[in-house]
Amino acid sequence: MGFFILLCVAPLLYLLIEIWQCAFAGGDKSCYILDYECYQPKDDRKINTDFCGQIITRNKNLGLNEYKFLLKAIVNSGIGEETYGPRNVLQGREENPTLDDSLEEMDEFFHHSIEKLLKRSGVSPQEIDVLVVNVSMLAVSPSLASRIINHYKMREDIRSFNLTGMGCSASLISIDVVRNIFKANKNQHALVVTSESLSPNWYNGNDRSMILANCLFRSGGCAMLLTNKTSMRKKAMFRLNCLVRTHHGARDEAYGCCMQKDDAEGRLGFYLGKYLPKAATRSFIDNLTVLAPKILPVKEVLGFIVFRLVRRLNLGGSRKGGGAPINFKTGVDHFCIHTGGKAVIDGIGTNLGLCEYDLEPARMTLHRFGNTSASSLWYVLSYMEAKKRLKKGDRVLMISFGAGFKCNSCLWEVVRDLEGINVWKEFVDNYPLKKIANPFLEKYGWINNEDESTFKIPDEHLPKI
Repeated sequence: MGFFILLCVAPLLYLLIEIWQCAFAGGDKSCYILDYECYQPKDDRKINTDFCGQIITRNKNLGLNEYKFLLKAIVNSGIGEETYGPRNVLQGREENPTLDDSLEEMDEFFHHSIEKLLKRSGVSPQEIDVLVVNVSMLAVSPSLASRIINHYKMREDIRSFNLTGMGCSASLISIDVVRNIFKANKNQHALVVTSESLSPNWYNGNDRSMILANCLFRSGGCAMLLTNKTSMRKKAMFRLNCLVRTHHGARDEAYGCCMQKDDAEGRLGFYLGKYLPKAATRSFIDNLTVLAPKILPVKEVLGFIVFRLVRRLNLGGSRKGGGAPINFKTGVDHFCIHTGGKAVIDGIGTNLGLCEYDLEPARMTLHRFGNTSASSLWYVLSYMEAKKRLKKGDRVLMISFGAGFKCNSCLWEVVRDLEGINVWKEFVDNYPLKKIANPFLEKYGWINNEDESTFKIPDEHLPKI
């Protein structure tokens, strides 16, 4: 009986999916990326192994157990020795950041990336119709969007949006804002600016769930120029095919697993809770459930639905077993994964059945630039471009996670073969690395053999004055 039901339902499902894809597949194709520019801070902001040791030993709230915890976290982080940090931390002023520290950190990025982007694209600041800025943990007045408008003397009628608190998924939220404006307004140029402010948010306490953020987050940013002008589509790099946002903020555990807060001693930091992996997995699954019918061939989606029906009807024996047999590579050529950490990359790779070639861009970006929050996706995309992987017609899936808890994704189509020079130009030939282990264990592994009752930091590892 169950098999007969499947035979009757399958053709109807196939027809419904075809209608769905015909109705919604072309909805976002008037949104193009003309160009983008990832930020590479100056070399004097690099945080190598020695300097990491100095930063850690400057924190008088840490003891041997915290040192052992941090060593394990950094060794397993997937982050290398050439990531970048904020200047106040490099200058030893992380305990007393000023507003000027935060603004100077932003200005360095703005003046570098926005100017290079506009100059290369031939678009003047006065031609920008929409400006969206997202920096999650810095809210100033006037806003950062107003700061950019003032510096570049943009038009009085510009539509500006300043997003805060959106976390690592904020850049796709910004893209969604632009997409919706484009639907109602023709012949527009939009500038999206995404970054994070680390200067005022370096944690100086000893709560393990909060000090972990210091190991992962690094300085970076990206500026993107988008348009819906049909006359410029041949000059564009990417076309937006679809975008899906999933928000689990109504669930208390998901809402509280990743947030800015004070520790027990009143020290401000960013909390990463134990529920975070589960929150990410659940939001990811819900997001893919909506995304899959929009980007995958009908045959693949139908096969997935039939599989679920078979298990529900218990036609194939036990309901227990592995994951659903759905192959995202039938609708996606490249996977642009948020560099939230080695575990995040591994988890997405496992869930989507990806190989090391697919994960290479995210792994190498994490190693070279660290987790640059909402801008990390664009460093991953830059790696693909620098490696000349992106060819006309290819489809690129972006996946990001953020506090709230959110999972956002979108699918881009490559408009032309891309072999541009970008932030990776000086060192891309050194990648992929055969070995991404950092030297922290070699240099500081002796900590694991120390006893708390007799432990004393050797003089050569004390912070330099």
